[in-house]
Amino acid sequence: MKRIYKITYPNGKIYIGKDLTGTFRYFGSPDSKLLEKDFTKGERKDFTIRREILWESEDATETEVNKKEVEFILKYKSNDPSVGYNQWPKFKK
Repeated sequence: MKRIYKITYPNGKIYIGKDLTGTFRYFGSPDSKLLEKDFTKGERKDFTIRREILWESEDATETEVNKKEVEFILKYKSNDPSVGYNQWPKFKK
């Protein structure tokens, strides 16, 4: 199962990602330096995030999933640094 998911962090910022294998425990790979900047060392010791499945398909191609991921990044504006942690596509003010 291929999926597009949204991760919401305690500060309200989000990350949109894709999972091509349908792994339940996969939580994406946002830039850890961006995350570390937003949370104190103490806050990082007890950290709860939420993962929501926004879209899934058993038969979509990898190209279709990639397009869907970009569609959701733009829809949720998660590439805007004030909103989320996606760095691509580049945010344009």
